Amino acid sequence: MAPTTTSGDTSQARPEKREKPLRSRIFADLTPLRTSPDYRRLWCGNTISWMGQQMTALAVSLQVYAITRSTFAVGLVGLCSLVPLVVFGLYGGAIADTVDRRKLGLVSAAGATAMSVTLAGAALAGYHRVWLLYTVVALQAVCFAMNSPARSSMIPRLLPTEQLPAANALNSLTSNLGLMGGPMLGGVIVGLWGYQAAYLIDVVAFSGSLYAMWRLPSMRPEQAEGGRRASVLDGLRFLATRPNLRMTFFSDLAAMVLAQPRALFPAVAVLWFAGDAKTVGLLVAAPAVGAVLGGLFSGWLGGIRRHGLAILVAVASWGAAIACFGLSRHLWIGLVFLAVAGCADTVSMVFRSTMLQAATPDAMRGRLQGVFIVVVAGGPRLGDFLAGSAADLTSPATAVVGGGLACVLVVTALGLGRRAFARYDAGDPQP
Repeated sequence: MAPTTTSGDTSQARPEKREKPLRSRIFADLTPLRTSPDYRRLWCGNTISWMGQQMTALAVSLQVYAITRSTFAVGLVGLCSLVPLVVFGLYGGAIADTVDRRKLGLVSAAGATAMSVTLAGAALAGYHRVWLLYTVVALQAVCFAMNSPARSSMIPRLLPTEQLPAANALNSLTSNLGLMGGPMLGGVIVGLWGYQAAYLIDVVAFSGSLYAMWRLPSMRPEQAEGGRRASVLDGLRFLATRPNLRMTFFSDLAAMVLAQPRALFPAVAVLWFAGDAKTVGLLVAAPAVGAVLGGLFSGWLGGIRRHGLAILVAVASWGAAIACFGLSRHLWIGLVFLAVAGCADTVSMVFRSTMLQAATPDAMRGRLQGVFIVVVAGGPRLGDFLAGSAADLTSPATAVVGGGLACVLVVTALGLGRRAFARYDAGDPQP
């Protein structure tokens, strides 16, 4: 297990950073993959399994539509996953602060594998029932809500503190590549060999995550104060007393709730760009492309110490890019602004995750990661509702531009109201 780096170590490490070649300071920093075999296995296993999960997500949506011919029924698939994520995200974090995180990761990954086996078995048997698909999707979300806090809480135990930004940039690359490539592969595989092929590939992909978890050492959390069992309320009370950590959540909500134009893409494609479904696909893909590029060219992030200021600038950049997208009427210009927004979101995510890991005591990391899941899962959905409502009351242009400007104003007010957040120093993480 790699020891965490103290504030005294960071000053000695700075000359090493200046000696890095230009390539290392531009492209994604692979140091965590080179120095920690445990983290390398965990990252590779998660990358493979996440791609499989995204293939399965598309296959389920396609199968639901093939059975029902109803877009409403397809929309319910998202609801079936959202509710368990929000409900069990908090409790999954509390469990991760109570039991051996390695065992929790193993059990939850095994549960998700069993769900993919169920989907594959039903498809091979010709048993096509919507209720079964909804049930499996909900149980998959429960497994994810249990697995994610455990896995994220392990990373600070596997790597020194100065490598956390690089590790989180690599994790963001995994997430965004899966979101881009998984559905495309899933569509091709379903078209060629049917739903069962996508589900069976997902079963095989989960073996990477299971193997990585199996090879980890025991990851029991540190004892909570007073030896009490971890509880969700204790985690929320802890967060209430840690203003810098609260700011990471507030800033993300400002971006995802106020400036989330995703729900308006179908209308925007027609009204602004005289496009069709292909145009909607380009609009959806553009932020993901920007996010992937942000992950690929993330080597420079390791040299930034003022993580709070970086988050504020990144979130403001997201809002400004969304507002500029709302003013554009040329498709390719709009796509560039959406890609810039996606890149800014990656930068924000890297530093928010790093602060959450570095400034949270080990006994609380699972519960804070549970809150992180709730915010990440719920924020964009609230943003979709707000953007759709605002566009109905005014116009899509007003909703997009107004939302982007509101994000910039709110995050600026947050920064002015909590100036210590902008002064947060990675060398001396204060929650």
